Amino acid sequence: MHILYDQPAELYSTFRLKTRLATLIEVSCLADLAQLDITVAPLVLGEGSNTIFLQAQTRPIVRFTGNRITESWLDDKHCLLHVEAGHNWHQLVTTAVQQQLWGIENLALIPGSVGAAPVQNIGAYGVELADVCAYVDYYHWQTRSLQRLTASNCNFGYRDSVFKHQLASEGIIVAVGIRLSTVAKPVLSYQGLDKLPAGSSIKEIYQQVIVTRNSKLPDYRLLANCGSFFKNPVIDKLEYQRLQQHHPTIPGFKQDTNQVKVPAAWLIDQQGFKGFRFNDIGCYSQQPLVLVNYGDGNAEDLLTLISEIQSKVYQAYQITLEPEVRLLNSDGQHYV
Repeated sequence: MHILYDQPAELYSTFRLKTRLATLIEVSCLADLAQLDITVAPLVLGEGSNTIFLQAQTRPIVRFTGNRITESWLDDKHCLLHVEAGHNWHQLVTTAVQQQLWGIENLALIPGSVGAAPVQNIGAYGVELADVCAYVDYYHWQTRSLQRLTASNCNFGYRDSVFKHQLASEGIIVAVGIRLSTVAKPVLSYQGLDKLPAGSSIKEIYQQVIVTRNSKLPDYRLLANCGSFFKNPVIDKLEYQRLQQHHPTIPGFKQDTNQVKVPAAWLIDQQGFKGFRFNDIGCYSQQPLVLVNYGDGNAEDLLTLISEIQSKVYQAYQITLEPEVRLLNSDGQHYV
């Protein structure tokens, strides 16, 4: 266990707003967790690629840093990887691709830790974590016990899970079971991958995902950001048809018989926000869905820009954009 005090928040969030973290506790195993003196449920943090600290944090923060992988074969074609929460997600994808294990190649270059992946049910290019998740190992603060939740008990939805609701602040993810296959299962339907031939290798798909993401998203190490800032809204089919009457070019992706997903990036772009800058906070010039900190951005400017984007999109389409990123007040509670 490693305990740090009064840490600069910009070291622990890829958006790098300048504030302070009162207490940061790094644990690497269950024994460390068992030794924690839990009087106030701590805030759980991964690599900070989806978290923005709006204010100095008074609530203690816990990071699980264990990163081991244990491999077992379910049969001659299916492999189960037991991955500790502190492992870097992209490194895991790279390892799977190198071993010719199919299932997560479309999720390459998503920043963050393996432990954060189930919370958000990360997804990209037609694939979600829910597609490959076998289980999640979850340590409860109150009972000091480890629970294994099957994928069905995780209540996975679009950028959603039980860890955002019933289990929010109740504990910490320590490991994820990921089921992969040696059988080729290319998913090439999404723009950016749809020009690849059907017989593309797992390495070719992986490389194309990286090229596509790099063409749209800034490297957070060079330009502070948390990736896609807003969720893609899912609206009723009849509402989408009504919007089409007034906005014939509005794109939409059918989710089921009654719902359509509308790209938030398109909605924001149509309102002229691509490349827009408000002081040191702005929308990335190549992808308006990505909000960036040019160096000296502050919480007030960020919240102003968020409000402006939400307001203009709602006025134009009667659609409310919801942040995908965690925006945290001083006590670790969500701001919006």
